[in-house]
Amino acid sequence: MNTPTYTLMKRTLSLLLGLSLLGAANVVAQETKKDAAKKDAAPAVKLAPQQPDVAAPKFDGKTGEIQVGFAKQHDAFVAIAKKGEAQVVFLGDSITAGWGGQKALFEKEYGQYKAANFGIGGDQVQHVLWRVENGEFEGIKPKVVVLMIGTNNVGNPAHTPELIANGIQKIIDAIQKRSPDTKVLLLAVFPRAAKLTDAPRVKNQKVNDIIAKFDDGKKVHFFDIGAKFLTADGTLEKSVMPDLLHLNAASYKVEADAIRDKLASLAK
Repeated sequence: MNTPTYTLMKRTLSLLLGLSLLGAANVVAQETKKDAAKKDAAPAVKLAPQQPDVAAPKFDGKTGEIQVGFAKQHDAFVAIAKKGEAQVVFLGDSITAGWGGQKALFEKEYGQYKAANFGIGGDQVQHVLWRVENGEFEGIKPKVVVLMIGTNNVGNPAHTPELIANGIQKIIDAIQKRSPDTKVLLLAVFPRAAKLTDAPRVKNQKVNDIIAKFDDGKKVHFFDIGAKFLTADGTLEKSVMPDLLHLNAASYKVEADAIRDKLASLAK
């Protein structure tokens, strides 16, 4: 039979053991939290700078891998290309992708061409070049590609107008290599920022001045409709492009009206 002293000692030891185990568990939990915090605070992957005339996908700055959203959209376009149905392909960045929010107008204007929209928001020249070189024109032989790209390169000082234009030329070459009979309706990069003297407007205009010379009257047709979005003194207003970059619904109608006849003549 246990004595009171022995029983007390046994209870004390059990209590101390329990406290010890609890303390150990707390230590483990705290270390786990620290490890998780370290992972969350891990520095972003340092990505090599991209140039607009060298094909490259969009990378995730945290993982260093190709961006998931970019890859999914690209894969979807490759699947569309493999069907070989589209007679007209719209190719570019978010301004082109924005046609996805104007489905009724897009179908009305371009349904007859079984048109495909290969626009991805945030794309720069090098990204579109990579997409063309990696499957988006395999199996498809469109009559016309409506190409506009370059405005997302404008904020990078290393991306000069000459390099941007050179990348656009490479996109055209890559398309024609895969589909020699395809004509390219090369749209001037749309106006960006309010005033003619604003830096983005000036740089985009320099790009347009160069790519206008790509027009050969046969396979490449440069078409500048930028003035249709501007006031008489060259001002770009938010009633036309709410963020002075992207078109609103009314402005997509302006674009459709502006390119309708030119596209029809090229798609014959």
